[in-house]
Amino acid sequence: MDFRQYKWISNLLFYWFFVGVSCNSVEKKIYVKLNYTIPCVRLLNATHQIGCQSSNAGNVGVLHVLQTEENLDWVLRSGPNPPYMVIIDTPLFTRSVMMQLKNGSSRVAGVAVVAPNTNPEKSFSPHTTCPNQNTGLYTETYDPSLANCNTTVWNPLGNGLSYEEFGFPIFSLKDDNDTRVMKQCYFDHNQAVNGSTQYPLCAMELFSHMYAVTDTATCMRRNALNFEAEPDKVCDPLGDLNIWSSTRPINNTEKGHKKWESVVIAAARLDSRSFFYDIAPGGQSAASGFVALLAAAHALRNITQETPPNRTILYTFFQGETFDYIGSSRMVYDMEQNQFPLDLDNVHSVVEVGQVGLRADSDLWLHTDPVSRKNDSINTEVQALIEKLRLAATNLSVTPVSPSFSQPLPPSSFQRFLRARPFPGVVLEDHQSQFSNRFYQSMYDNNEYLNVSYPTDLTPDQQLEFVTDTAKALTDVATLVARALYMQAGGAEDQLVDIKADPQIVTRMLYSFLVRSNNSWFQQFVPAEHASHLKDRPMNMYIGPIQQFSEPTLPVKYLLAYLTGSVVNVTQENCQNQRQDEDDKRNKHFYNYFWVQGTAPPNSTERVGFCVRSTVRHSKAVSPAFELEQYTTADYSTWTESRWKPITGRIFLVASHELEMLTLAVGIGVLLTSLFLTYAISAKADILFNSVREPTNATY
Repeated sequence: MDFRQYKWISNLLFYWFFVGVSCNSVEKKIYVKLNYTIPCVRLLNATHQIGCQSSNAGNVGVLHVLQTEENLDWVLRSGPNPPYMVIIDTPLFTRSVMMQLKNGSSRVAGVAVVAPNTNPEKSFSPHTTCPNQNTGLYTETYDPSLANCNTTVWNPLGNGLSYEEFGFPIFSLKDDNDTRVMKQCYFDHNQAVNGSTQYPLCAMELFSHMYAVTDTATCMRRNALNFEAEPDKVCDPLGDLNIWSSTRPINNTEKGHKKWESVVIAAARLDSRSFFYDIAPGGQSAASGFVALLAAAHALRNITQETPPNRTILYTFFQGETFDYIGSSRMVYDMEQNQFPLDLDNVHSVVEVGQVGLRADSDLWLHTDPVSRKNDSINTEVQALIEKLRLAATNLSVTPVSPSFSQPLPPSSFQRFLRARPFPGVVLEDHQSQFSNRFYQSMYDNNEYLNVSYPTDLTPDQQLEFVTDTAKALTDVATLVARALYMQAGGAEDQLVDIKADPQIVTRMLYSFLVRSNNSWFQQFVPAEHASHLKDRPMNMYIGPIQQFSEPTLPVKYLLAYLTGSVVNVTQENCQNQRQDEDDKRNKHFYNYFWVQGTAPPNSTERVGFCVRSTVRHSKAVSPAFELEQYTTADYSTWTESRWKPITGRIFLVASHELEMLTLAVGIGVLLTSLFLTYAISAKADILFNSVREPTNATY
């Protein structure tokens, strides 16, 4: 290959590079990419689909900032440039507005909701008024009078938006520079003057196409029909892991009934949701309960080893309870099928900690099931448990109170155990009837709502240690729970004075889950390979599909081990191989070993790890419906999440239709002219490019 050929190749490569850079530069000049876009996604169950999606190529519409509900007429009827991308602030994100947009969807390309930096004054709950009403305890066969929230509407503020199907994309946008640029683009180009607008107009494209359609049975059938080596699935079951631990080691290898074993289940849920899948802080609906239970477990660590009660306390943290009790129904199923280290015969009673972070006064409500209490022996056990809870409140700022009238249990994991058989049990809540949570299952159920706030002059490490009023109140709840569990397990009453939850631990947990999980305290007890799960923001409590852990799962697992286990002098190799030493073959069946990062000594950046031994384990939190392949069952959760193409959003200017047609016509004209000239020149090439050559034998 000679120099000219090398030069030709190098010129071609330079041309390609120049074109690529130029195209990228042109794209940046045309489009403004939106950096913080959280969509509403599609979910499916046995009967239908809910959520939002764009078309396969994305939805494009002219921007319109909705300033009042009366302004909807421009979008739905009178505006001359449909379809519209509607920008709404929080006060207008209501069921009334959204349903009008849904019904006029032929003129609506999408919706962008500007999430505020502070919580709104008005209540907002996109969940239903009767959560999990179809898979709970109260049905037409158990007690028809209590079914479907007939006597108690638990979430009267629920507007049901999260369970609607929208035929266009709906995104959440952070109230930042991108949003200000977008609104300014609207005011500069789109705002009507004397009832008309002038081109160019500001437009937006939202892309969130979902693959799954119709219902879970349909999408699972489509999954099964793909026979490629790496099949492209269209949906995935919602699922994760349940986290559990026991005050006495239980052989995890041997499944089924344990002779002479009796356990008191102490339960809390780990998950929440909101209208937008990646913003589910779950402060009151989830974190208040599981933080209180974690603190109670820590308060019981020493006394259950030094003065062990007769029964074992089984701490259980269920995942997926928001979506028809995924975690609790799976644990009950596993116990029934001898796929868990215990069975239902080993269960003595249940104490569940629900929403306990918003006590307006000292009252903590003790909810029980009126149907199972018709059995005299169950009623006697429940009465005894209530008395223990009242005794446990001695010298605390908590007053356990029972509802004065017969009402069903609130939405709770305990309902799934009662569906299997009667058990004595109590669900602790901060409300008597309807939820006190004004932002149930919404993006506003956050640290601000729980009043987990800090003086502005504190550093992140100082905020981590600052004991808030909420932490103090939850500490008393945790102390009450710990004392009651100890007595319910058979512990002596005279030991209660030594059982106290640590407010410092509670305040650190609240900060870690609701403000910033990537902090110096959390980093200590997380293995190095899982440190990436910690984020510089609040945790997202949405459960997600089974292929990945939701954000709180692993931190809760390692935190529970840290709070209830013990540090053992074991090498890193033996610790990671689940043994005390090379000859140990037994302990791995009873204990779990974790090699965690630890802290860095002063004047050093290298952490000194250590081994934690605990009884913490995990089990599947995937609905039995997917193991049984019963995708239309009403007995178990059937929720799946659609897979989707990349989520993107961008704004740009669009010309008038007339100018676009003129540009197209000119382009076609140039193309035809070029083709004609090319043909004409090719036909006359011999004449136009002929040159007289001198004979080769010419001499001079």
